Amino acid sequence: MSRRMIPTATYRIQFRNGMTFDRAVALVPYLKRLGTSHLYASPIFTATTGSTHGYDVTDANEIDPAIGGREGFDRMVKALKAEDLGLILDIVPNHMAASLENPWWRDVIEHGEKSRYARHFDIDWSRRLTLPFLGDTFEAVLEAGEIALKHDPKTSKPALAYFDTFYPLSPETYLGSETGLLQITDKAVIADLHDRQPYRLMSWRDASRDLSYRRFFEITGLAGIRVEDDDVFDDTHRLILELARSGDVDGLRVDHIDGLADPKAYLERLRQEAGQDCYITVEKILGEEEDLAPDWPVSGTTGYEFIATLSDALVDGERLPQLHAAYATSTGASPDMADELRAAKLLMVDNNFAGEVATLVKLAESIHEERPEAASVASGAIRAGLRELLVAFPVYRTYGTADGMPPEGRQMLEKVATDIRRSKTTADLSALPFLAKILNGDLAPQLSHKASTFRTRFQQLTGPLMAKSVEDTLFFRHHALIALNEVGAEPLPREFSLDRFHEQMIERQKRQPDALSGTSTHDTKRGEDARARLYALSEAPKIWADAVERWRRTNSASVNHLDDGPAPEPAVEWMLYQALAGVWPADLTPDDAMGLAKLKERFQAYAEKAIREAKLRTNWADGKTDYEAAVKNYIHAMLSPKNDVFLVDFASTLRPFFRAGSVNSISQTIFKLTAPGVPDIYQGSETCDLSLVDPDNRREPDFESLSQQFSEAGELDTSSEEGWLSGHFKQQIIGKILKLRRTLPDLFRNGEYIPLEVNGVRAKNIVAFARHNDRHALLVVTPRHVLEALQDLASSRSAHWAATRVVLPPPLAERRYRDIFSGRIFDFSGDASVNWAFADHPFAVLLAE
Repeated sequence: MSRRMIPTATYRIQFRNGMTFDRAVALVPYLKRLGTSHLYASPIFTATTGSTHGYDVTDANEIDPAIGGREGFDRMVKALKAEDLGLILDIVPNHMAASLENPWWRDVIEHGEKSRYARHFDIDWSRRLTLPFLGDTFEAVLEAGEIALKHDPKTSKPALAYFDTFYPLSPETYLGSETGLLQITDKAVIADLHDRQPYRLMSWRDASRDLSYRRFFEITGLAGIRVEDDDVFDDTHRLILELARSGDVDGLRVDHIDGLADPKAYLERLRQEAGQDCYITVEKILGEEEDLAPDWPVSGTTGYEFIATLSDALVDGERLPQLHAAYATSTGASPDMADELRAAKLLMVDNNFAGEVATLVKLAESIHEERPEAASVASGAIRAGLRELLVAFPVYRTYGTADGMPPEGRQMLEKVATDIRRSKTTADLSALPFLAKILNGDLAPQLSHKASTFRTRFQQLTGPLMAKSVEDTLFFRHHALIALNEVGAEPLPREFSLDRFHEQMIERQKRQPDALSGTSTHDTKRGEDARARLYALSEAPKIWADAVERWRRTNSASVNHLDDGPAPEPAVEWMLYQALAGVWPADLTPDDAMGLAKLKERFQAYAEKAIREAKLRTNWADGKTDYEAAVKNYIHAMLSPKNDVFLVDFASTLRPFFRAGSVNSISQTIFKLTAPGVPDIYQGSETCDLSLVDPDNRREPDFESLSQQFSEAGELDTSSEEGWLSGHFKQQIIGKILKLRRTLPDLFRNGEYIPLEVNGVRAKNIVAFARHNDRHALLVVTPRHVLEALQDLASSRSAHWAATRVVLPPPLAERRYRDIFSGRIFDFSGDASVNWAFADHPFAVLLAE
């Protein structure tokens, strides 16, 4: 890939919710001054009316008029090019909106399998298209008078009207009888007409068990599309490829690559059509010890694994077990996380994805019936074996194709099957060998088509099942340190070490030097600075645990005792206090009634989502109003200005964590900007990002203030504690390093990553590494675990680091270095004194002269 097309840094902007192309044009000078090379745009193609994110595309070949249309887009491109900035688009090849606003979907509803778009969507045409958008069964809503025959006001054609939604009738079912059709009120006649449609209206509650189309995760409003079909690829990528070939777009971010039937084949086609210079990354969550397929023609992932790796550098792995123990004591439970993961996956298999599992079982049974030479499998064994395979699967998916399973996929399946047999399960495993044959493609040629279909469906299910089990269930159930419950993180306990961080960065340089390195995204569970602050809790388990028990006693009168237990229960109380610690603005005082009210509104919305995602005492499908109300009332009382005893205690207890968190924030920012990968700045996260899970993290930042407060000139003055806590220094640091990245792109793209040994009194409190190539060298020295080492940010820092030194190997020793922030010159021989390097500020990025 052409070097000029690799970004040096990207800036993600969320369009919609008020953000338009013309407003983005006004931001271009700021993005240039900040030092980014590319604007990284959320989906811009026409989506459903009022869409807040753009992933519910209704027309892949039109730029959404709601955000400025093609003319506005062209103005933005022109403004970017004027400043020598590029553009990366987020594209959505896996799904489109299952909405009547989508002309393709509407055509499929109206004409069924005869529609020219019938094969564009991933629909099982062995039965009628299911439309799970009713509040109850069709029979119930018809009886209630909620379904009627009316003219569609947009098309003037007859339709089945459900409130303000008009489902078109197939012309074949009414041609020649339009005149009297709308006069029909007889429910039996309407029911008969409905039965003759190519679709079946049904309750949304039945979607998990009875859906005829592939959906995105559990979202029935997003229907899977079949880009593996050449015609579908052409129809859905016409505008995308036009923009890439014209030079208006320099890169593409592929959403949910694991949802596609054949990711590698898709990417090869995309690369061929978009050209070798197009920068392409994929949204892909890598499991423990899993690498991105080296034969995919992409620059890498969007960087979730980078976020997970940061915790190795910043979490206190030695004290973390004490925090887990304190959590167990506080909540009265010490769960086995492997068992908890299994339970979460079983919930998904047996309930949320029951329909998808049933389809696989039916298909496997059909294949088995066509193998007369094979030994029979006991009734229920296929489902039991499939259930165990799905639950035990350790990564998002394998990458088998119509030709079978590649060697690494076979090895994965063999390992999973072995692990299942060694487990304590009492399930009938007699069908496992047969299921492995289907997945591997070791069947007779006449069964290859059905086996390929099974393989594809299985692989398209394991990803959503893993995501919903881990990210959207398990991570909302266990809260010892919620900063670790992040997209891309592992659900099972592991060790955290600085050595592991360095190992991961070395591997990243080898395997994904051009991948995005993110710290916040529109999908992260909390903002990067909230996460950085919460990392510091691992340094003081007893202080935190004692504080939680004290706060629980203070707020005990607000706990509501329901029939099924206290609300909130101790585990949720722990979670609420920790989440509040992450989101609490550093400048919010306990007597600020307006500030508390604003925080409460955001926090209650977060809490509602958190307890619903946990799926323990309430959930999205069957919300328990008494429990949810009790949790919200607890938060209301907790954040009431009248609750001054708690509020004063909370704010004062957290102050040291605020300081330590701000140092962690600077360290992780410097890691992102200098370690292997392309740093991505999520909108607003260049200063303090204390956001919660979406939609909170998709709020628009105050771009005007961000632009006004940023200054490229002058020495970085870090003596003000307010500057640390507000994130102002973070923005200045980003600007300095991004300018350096644009000046020396080869150093950051191809330069060797060298972990550096640290000796002395505070060696454990330092992260040090270098980037080095034939012409340049960069030393990076940052602090970590500073809760005890650095209580006062505004005090003299150098004294804290006396007798701590960074060892410089031969390529780095005997050189003169310049601090890129202060301009101070250092002559280092065989080592570098941290005491000296931190003379002006407690971090150092030093460039060899």
